[in-house]
Amino acid sequence: MEKRDNSAFLADLKEWKIELNETQLMQLEKYYEMLVEKNKVMNLTAITEYEDVLKKHFLDSLALNQLMKLDGKMVKVLDMGTGAGFPGIPLKIAFPQLEITLMDSLNKRIVFLQEVISELGLSGITAIHGRAEEAALKPEFREKYDLCVSRAVARLASLSEFCLPFVKQGGCFIPYKSGEIKEELQEAKFAIRELGGEYRKTYEYKLPNSDIERTMIQIEKINHTPKKYPRAGGKPLKQPLISEKNK
Repeated sequence: MEKRDNSAFLADLKEWKIELNETQLMQLEKYYEMLVEKNKVMNLTAITEYEDVLKKHFLDSLALNQLMKLDGKMVKVLDMGTGAGFPGIPLKIAFPQLEITLMDSLNKRIVFLQEVISELGLSGITAIHGRAEEAALKPEFREKYDLCVSRAVARLASLSEFCLPFVKQGGCFIPYKSGEIKEELQEAKFAIRELGGEYRKTYEYKLPNSDIERTMIQIEKINHTPKKYPRAGGKPLKQPLISEKNK
């Protein structure tokens, strides 16, 4: 394995008070190598430079710890629309006690993630091929997770319909966002309530030693999601749950 300079990444981790041992750092290194190699033959990420991947993918994935303080917490986490494995795989490496399910609608990505899980020797993590609209209707997934996270690129009203049905009462849905989200959050408040959620707070942060701004939204699941959600046929994206006054 090629020795690369990860000193900036280590400084970033220190600023966020995240400690990784040599094994964990080697796992991230191997994950990076597998990611850029597979990216040559399939579209996983537009970001491939080493330091950029460390900061914009790995470190950003670990930002959840700034909000939730994950050390020692035994929680079931669903990473919906995981893509190349973010934030789920970096979270599993850094906080191995988490029980994580990676879900994506593209099977090629899931095959890659299963290879990563095997190569890195990770346990307590599974990668599942599935669409949110279908998987959320299955008893083994519906309202079974303490936490659902997503870095998927969809507006919050749509993303809430995809994700909240998987969260148990008392759990949370936390989407990772970039850019200005006040209007998007306002637009999504009807959907959040309709799906059994309640907005708790917005956490705005910058990635350490950069001017890259990010946002997380904490939504608590307070009621069961009505059985009619999520809707099929692409409706969460085409016809998001928005109240008339917000249209």
